[in-house]
Amino acid sequence: MYSATFIFAKGEWDDEFHRLDDQIAAAARATPGYLGEDAWENPTTGLVCNVYYWESLEALQQLMHHPAHLEAKSKQARWLAGYQVVVSQVLRVYGDARLGDKLAVTPAA
Repeated sequence: MYSATFIFAKGEWDDEFHRLDDQIAAAARATPGYLGEDAWENPTTGLVCNVYYWESLEALQQLMHHPAHLEAKSKQARWLAGYQVVVSQVLRVYGDARLGDKLAVTPAA
């Protein structure tokens, strides 16, 4: 499994941002190998963190090459006050199961 963590500082969002954001979200969810996503906001720094989970690196790369994603990436400076992406291979997922189905990826039984 792989994760792509998108960390960003909010800027000024307009209708075009929301249109592309919706297209990218729909494309991600329709991509074979998409497993889910979680989102967090740090109230101290104001940074937003979206974590997307994928069965394979190839599945993640399909989204990275989607036309809406490429367009948004080329225009990100209009809407974001900085960003960072961290792509990671997930070695294991574990926990005590009390979070139930609140997270995108649940621990193996």
